Amino acid sequence: MSENADRQGRLIRLILSCFRCVPTRLRTRIFVSLFLAFYHLSPRRRLIAIHNLKRAFPEKSMAEIVLIAKGSYRNMAIVAAEFFDIPWLTKDRVRESVEVEGFEHCVEALKKKRGLLMIASHFGNWELQAIAFSLLFQPLLFLYRPLDNLFLDRLVTSVRSSTGNRPLAKEKAMRQMLRTIKANGIVGLLIDQNWSLQEGVFVDFFGRPACTSDGLARLALHTAAPVIPAFMVRQESGKYRLVIREAVELVNTGEQEKDVMINTQNFTRIIEEMIRKYPDQWFWVHQRWKTQSPHRTEKA
Repeated sequence: MSENADRQGRLIRLILSCFRCVPTRLRTRIFVSLFLAFYHLSPRRRLIAIHNLKRAFPEKSMAEIVLIAKGSYRNMAIVAAEFFDIPWLTKDRVRESVEVEGFEHCVEALKKKRGLLMIASHFGNWELQAIAFSLLFQPLLFLYRPLDNLFLDRLVTSVRSSTGNRPLAKEKAMRQMLRTIKANGIVGLLIDQNWSLQEGVFVDFFGRPACTSDGLARLALHTAAPVIPAFMVRQESGKYRLVIREAVELVNTGEQEKDVMINTQNFTRIIEEMIRKYPDQWFWVHQRWKTQSPHRTEKA
């Protein structure tokens, strides 16, 4: 390890320890206050969230939209506050705060010896979701987009991998994903973010075409690995319910591009259904519909 890397490692441990010294409840209150202040002080992000919500829920009043938008900021604050507890989590501690529903679906899927593909999204506490899987079931390989700041990226990655999970940057990740599936491992993919025209396909998401990663559908069709949706739902008590749904029936007619489109739509619809139940637990500040279809652009 280089001297610089060693120095960064010590600094990361110091930062995590400092945050850890602040009790979780107090830390959460501080983070919620800061994020709500940012909601008021950053009109651009606030308007993105309100615009997205208004388009997604045209039947709701502006008062309801604002309430959900603030709830989304509150959710992000809680995810950030609880993030610093992750390196100290154990199986017993997770069991105290997380109720698991549908655990048997993972067991049945892995019995097929074809690996498991997990549909994930920026919903509820997605960071805790990956950690809970690693401690209660088995570690997983998951794709992520590296942060622009190298130090912050290393800090976040060190926390995410602290319980055995393997974060993998999406560039040139296919070979490692295939190896994991072949070894009957679990691969998690976040598929609720905006993608470029070259990387995704357009499917319906809240009544609007959204450019969505087609990687999960292509991987599932290539490997025949079961695809299972999972969501970490925050309950009113502050505890969580890890909802693991049964494997999604894959459409495989042999027409690859058509099958990729249909399956990506089916995966996206499942995410939308969960967001509609708990709209304040999704990441509305993200520009999910930023990439526009060239057909829409030409028409406009």
